[in-house]
Formats: sequence, C-alpha cells, structure tokens
Amino acid sequence: MTDLETRGAARRGAPGPSGALRRAAPALLGYAAVRALGLLALALWSAARDKSAYTLLTARWDSLWYTRVAELGYGYEVRLPSGDVHSNLAFFPLLPWLERLGAAVTPLSYADTGFVVSLLASLAAAWGIFAVAEHVHDRRVGVCAVLLWAVLPVGVVQSMAYSESLFTALAAWSLYAVLTGRWVTAGALAALAGLTRPVGLAVTAAVWAAAVIAFARSRSEGGAGDAGGTPGARRVLGMLLAPLGAAGYVLWVGHRTGKGPLGYLDVQAGWRNGFDGGAAFARFVAAQFTSFPGALAGVGLIVGVALLVWLYVVCVRQRQPLPLLVYAGLVTVLALCASSYFGSKPRLLLPAFPLLFPPAVGLARLRTARSAPVVCGVAVVAAVYGAFWLNGSGPP
Repeated sequence: MTDLETRGAARRGAPGPSGALRRAAPALLGYAAVRALGLLALALWSAARDKSAYTLLTARWDSLWYTRVAELGYGYEVRLPSGDVHSNLAFFPLLPWLERLGAAVTPLSYADTGFVVSLLASLAAAWGIFAVAEHVHDRRVGVCAVLLWAVLPVGVVQSMAYSESLFTALAAWSLYAVLTGRWVTAGALAALAGLTRPVGLAVTAAVWAAAVIAFARSRSEGGAGDAGGTPGARRVLGMLLAPLGAAGYVLWVGHRTGKGPLGYLDVQAGWRNGFDGGAAFARFVAAQFTSFPGALAGVGLIVGVALLVWLYVVCVRQRQPLPLLVYAGLVTVLALCASSYFGSKPRLLLPAFPLLFPPAVGLARLRTARSAPVVCGVAVVAAVYGAFWLNGSGPP
C-alpha cells in the first residue's frame, strides 16, 4: 500500500485550487462534451416518441420519491396489492435536503433543483475521479478514467435527478482526501456520502481501513502522527466523523418506525430489497437459460460479472491503494449481492469508479490519434443506448 502519510506531506507542494482546475480542465471538458452528446441524443429520441426528455430526467422512478421527500418530508408510503409497503424512508436525505434548499432560495422547483444538483455533482464527481486517478497514476490516466466513466452505457443516470452523481462526487473527494492525508476532510465527506446512499458504508470502510493501516505504520516506525496536530488526533477525528451520516439516518429511521436500530432493514424489505449474498441474482441469471433469447442475456450477465471480477483482480495487481480497493470491492459486492430489482444493478455500480483505472491505463498508453476515435465511437453508442434505455424500461 502507498504510504499515505508520505503522500499527505507531499501535498504541501501541490498546486492550489485554480491550478488543480487547470490540470483537470481537459477531463472536465471531455466529460461535459460526452454528457452533452448523451442529452442531445435523449432529446431527439424522446421527441421522436412524443415524450419529454426533461420529464424522463427529473420526474420518473426514484426522482419522484426524492422530490416527494423534499416537498412533504418523510412518512409517505404506497401499499401495493401484494402487501408490500413502499416507504419514502428508504431514500436517504441529502439530495432531498438540497432540493428543498434550492427551491427555497431560487425560483426553481424541487425537480429542477434536483436536476441542477445532479449536473453540478456529476462535474464534481468527474473532477474527483480525475484527482484520484492522477494521484495514483498520472494526468493522462486521470483524463482517460473520467472519459470512461462518462461513456458507461448507463452514464445517462449521471444527468438524472438521482443520487448517484452526488454520492460519487462525495466518495471520490473523500478518497482523495484519504490518499493525501486530509483525515478530517475525508471523514466529513464520508459522513455526507452516508447521508446520500446506503452504500456510504463503503466510503466509511475505506477511511477506517486507511486510518488503521496508517496507525499501524506510524507505531511500527515510531512516527509522531499527523503534522500540525497531536499524534493521530486528526485520523481519529476523521474515523469518528465518517460513519455519522449513515448511522445517524439509520438510527433515526429505527426510532421513527419504532423498530429499533434495525428498523431501516424492515423499510428496505418493504421494497423487497436486502442482502442475500447474491442468491437472488444467481437465480435470476439461471432463469434466463430457460429460453433461447433469454440464454443470450444470461451469458451476457455472466460475462459482465466475470469482467467486474477480472477488473478488480487487475486493480489488486496494479497495487491500487488500500482505500480504493476496499471502496470498490464493497460497492461491487453490495450491488451484485443485493436482492433488489436486477435492472438497477448497472446504475448501482456507477460509483465503483476505481474499477475503470486499469482500462484507463491501457487507453492512456495509446496515441491520441488512436484513442480519440475509440472514445468518440463508444460515446456515440452510449448516447444512443442511454436514449433508448430511458425511453424504455429505464433505471428504476
């Protein structure tokens, strides 16, 4: 593992915010161009089908649940004929809080604010991914990692009034803070990530793993601890801050429902969400092989899972820092081993951006004359697929 304390000390020679922005500018411009292409394709496809692209982005599926929380607060639920209860307590509060704040201080509606938050958060996420990739590898790899994140087939979710972009931004910058020894910042951002999505657990685990290793290394080397503070004080504070967001909300839900600390699990069970170690997903994949067209989908799912496992193995072989391995591993496991709606799994994997670093390294080795057509071609395919997907089944 990279010595985080050494890297943290090295940050004193790093460029300021304006210099960092200039370094990230190619990545951010490329990201914005890809997302603009995706939105254009969505607008054209939606118009051809007499649908509103803006409605698809801001007022369907989870977007509606977030705006209801922002407008009405918690307590809204839908009881289905099957007996399932869909409660808005399943949705973590940071995005609705921001929507409520935006609607209070601007003429924007809750849905409008959610869209603006997602657009800004997606740029912040792209910058954070660049910062982490540049820190671990180099600037060119950072640009390639951002472009690969932009051209993912479900990349259109990054522009929706969903929480994926906000969560990825907070996670990426928390991980960058860990890698550069900014423990308090890392813990605070991890706490905010924990207020955004349940998978905030992965960010907290990354902060804790890095802090424990740093403590052990400091003791073995007889180090004094953090610069500018008492020994280890900032690391301890970062560790204490990291779980507060997720733990606070889960405990509040338990108190609200009267079912104790595990009350949030009952809320998720009402949505048929839970963690079963991947058993439900395995049954779903197996069921695809009962017919010939379905068998092709089953093969595709198996190949996709194998690709994720292979990418993670390559991340380990490339000696990614431990916080990235812990984070990406937990995000992947929680996405694949949850019993939630299986069509949601691709978007649940969006925050696992460290898995993109190995292909980014390979792409960065190519000459620009060869890599640019590849990225542009994939961007076009992703834009068309995103428009088709959102006008069809979409990301529930």
